[in-house]
Amino acid sequence: MIDALWTGWRSQYLEGLTGQAANDAQDQESVFTQILKANISDEDSFIVHRGELVFVILNAFPYAVGHLLVLPYRQVNDLSSLSAMESLELWATVTRASEVLSTVYEPQGLNIGINLGRSAGGSVAEHLHVHIVPRTVGDANFMAVTANAKTISEPLNVTAQRIRQCWLETTMS
Repeated sequence: MIDALWTGWRSQYLEGLTGQAANDAQDQESVFTQILKANISDEDSFIVHRGELVFVILNAFPYAVGHLLVLPYRQVNDLSSLSAMESLELWATVTRASEVLSTVYEPQGLNIGINLGRSAGGSVAEHLHVHIVPRTVGDANFMAVTANAKTISEPLNVTAQRIRQCWLETTMS
């Protein structure tokens, strides 16, 4: 049985931290905004698709091969800050990216999710992004447990090229 330790006095302290973190996140330029402003080529930045209001980039620290991030160009930190058009394009692009990953990698499943806020696991909390991770049985193997390491079997540039090619081919047909 788990014991509960009542620390009601902490709520005022935690509320102060939450407000400060939200202000800090809004004032910071995200890594994604920095990439977009740096005029780096899509090949060098691993952007695999550009839409009108959103784009798709490979996760630089993937959980599995093909781990994509779908996000708006405009830096917002929550769903309610998206315009109606951004929201529509974001979710349509998530659907399209899922189809592309299914074609390229033939996974047995996909994890699709958003971590809103730093305490929810959002490592770039200031810029909303949707994770799409192809999954196969056995992709979380013994390496993480025994060696505190993960194995990613394909370089990012190869992954990006495969996804870009499929995106173009399936859009044209």
